[in-house]
Amino acid sequence: MPRLEDAVEFAENPEPRCPCVLLLDTSGSMNGQPITLLNEGLQTFKENLNQDALAKMRVEVAIVAFDSQVKVVQDFVTADQFEPPLLTAQGYTHTGSGINKALDMIQARKAQYRANGVAYYRPWVFLITDGQPYGEIQDVIDRARQRIADDEANKRVAFFAVGVEGADMDQLTRLVVRTPLKLKGLNFKDMFTWLSVSMQRVSHSRLDEQVALPPPGWGTV
Repeated sequence: MPRLEDAVEFAENPEPRCPCVLLLDTSGSMNGQPITLLNEGLQTFKENLNQDALAKMRVEVAIVAFDSQVKVVQDFVTADQFEPPLLTAQGYTHTGSGINKALDMIQARKAQYRANGVAYYRPWVFLITDGQPYGEIQDVIDRARQRIADDEANKRVAFFAVGVEGADMDQLTRLVVRTPLKLKGLNFKDMFTWLSVSMQRVSHSRLDEQVALPPPGWGTV
């Protein structure tokens, strides 16, 4: 049975949802200019999404930050309600734990959609990291890798990965199914502009439609 607060939320806005989890590395190596520009990029993401009347009602944003801990900084909200947090950087890089948390959140959110009769697009997870998994046991990383592979194969999620300068791109490639991109410099602003445009295109499409995404000029393979 749906919870009362969910029933109210979806009654007020019954639009289909495009859930997107931003899975962000906030380990110590992101300290300084990288975390500053990442925070500015989140602001760009919000501003661009809110220029689109339909997207801001359909795109849902959640943020999971990972360092030595995994934190749900923002649970799912529609873009019109999204307020970018001010992230800080510290600690190790618990990438596997962060991935598992993001995928758990996707599963739970889809169950809420179904319980309330709300249609949804294929969820996105967008991982941004400047390192490699560090400080967690290998089993956690292996489970995350397998879950990504299974969810991609069954079209339960579209999992994208971006490596910031210093990222171990070979290890990132082994972790995900889609070819990861390497961010040019610290061009978070253009990357988040691309992400917002991509989400807008998805939100304007039919639920089962293949959407052509804009070329990612901010990244290289």
